[in-house]
Amino acid sequence: MAGFNVTPEALGDCNRRGGFTHTYYNDYEIVADNLFKADHRRVSDRIAAYALYTDPPLGRCGMTDAEIRNSGRHALAVKHPMSRVGRAIEKGETNGFIKISVDAESKQILGAAILGTGGDEVIHVLLDVMYAKAPYTVIERAMHIHPTVAEFLPTVLSRLEPFAQEEVNVLTEKCLAARASIG
Repeated sequence: MAGFNVTPEALGDCNRRGGFTHTYYNDYEIVADNLFKADHRRVSDRIAAYALYTDPPLGRCGMTDAEIRNSGRHALAVKHPMSRVGRAIEKGETNGFIKISVDAESKQILGAAILGTGGDEVIHVLLDVMYAKAPYTVIERAMHIHPTVAEFLPTVLSRLEPFAQEEVNVLTEKCLAARASIG
């Protein structure tokens, strides 16, 4: 077809799997690898990940709390305030938190959110371990450069506790009570 130009962005538009530059380009890489390298990659293998370039920035990957609760799996989680992260203190940017959830049996990271200085960059440490299907203990045992936000990931992961499954029931009860009072 004359004048027809396929770009990586076109693939993302076609499959409706994310309107981000990084997902568009990953779609292109998957198609190219399947066509030219006989690699059997699939878009469905992609782990959800995004960043919001707010102040402070947010980096997110993997499952949300609701998805973890709905999965019924036994999970561990931790939420660590940025006000206790050395790099955030040094920069005077202490708003935010690091939140990580892991599967209690496999020890694989299920999801994470880092809202705070460097959150849009540090999230990749967790995302790479997720793609490797490695246990969180790989990070917990790692030595990171000081002073960075990433250096606190081992400390944060050492504080994992049972995931709060009951929060769904409390919220559901509140929603049902609110609905009953309306109608």
